[in-house]
Amino acid sequence: MSINYAIATLMGGFIFPFVIRMTWGRMVDNWGPIGGWMAAAFVVGTVWCINHGIATPMITQSGSVWVDQGLAAGVGVWVASALTGGNKRKSIKNILAAVVAGVAGGFILSLFLVG
Repeated sequence: MSINYAIATLMGGFIFPFVIRMTWGRMVDNWGPIGGWMAAAFVVGTVWCINHGIATPMITQSGSVWVDQGLAAGVGVWVASALTGGNKRKSIKNILAAVVAGVAGGFILSLFLVG
């Protein structure tokens, strides 16, 4: 992977949690529960298209390992929350649940995606 692709991939990974932190809460505050649904559609959909769905996407997958943009969102939002005074100790159970769910999801996908 060239340095250009590496930088673009890092920026693509940064954009998703950044946009989540900047817009999702405001959409929910302004529009209530429907704002969360709209954020899920618009934020995730738009960033996915930029990172993966266009002819020259920001994120370049260069190996056999596949990393979901949910990992970027989780790590980015967690770091931002920790830096702004969030309770890191209380988040451990959520992190463990996310890891277990991710491993289970990856295993289930491997049952039918890997021939």
